[in-house]
Amino acid sequence: MTPGACGLHQNYPNPFNPWTTISFELPIASVVTLKVFDIVGREVATLLHGTRQPGKHIVVFDAQKFGKLSSGVFLYRLTAGDFTASRAMLMLK
Repeated sequence: MTPGACGLHQNYPNPFNPWTTISFELPIASVVTLKVFDIVGREVATLLHGTRQPGKHIVVFDAQKFGKLSSGVFLYRLTAGDFTASRAMLMLK
């Protein structure tokens, strides 16, 4: 990752059950939204929505808190200012 750039990292552990961590970096304070979607694009969870300070941030996604989710591929998307990035993660039961 380039110093001073936004970045979204791969979740860990991956595959996961029932929780995983998602980390990202911000070069400046930004309004951040972090959402999780199922493979067909339906929103499953909003993990963050608000202003975050510069630096590294870690968010825990606990699938048990969001109803009965099936095993499968989920996408998570970070939006911070003009930056948007998505990654895939796999939940196994």
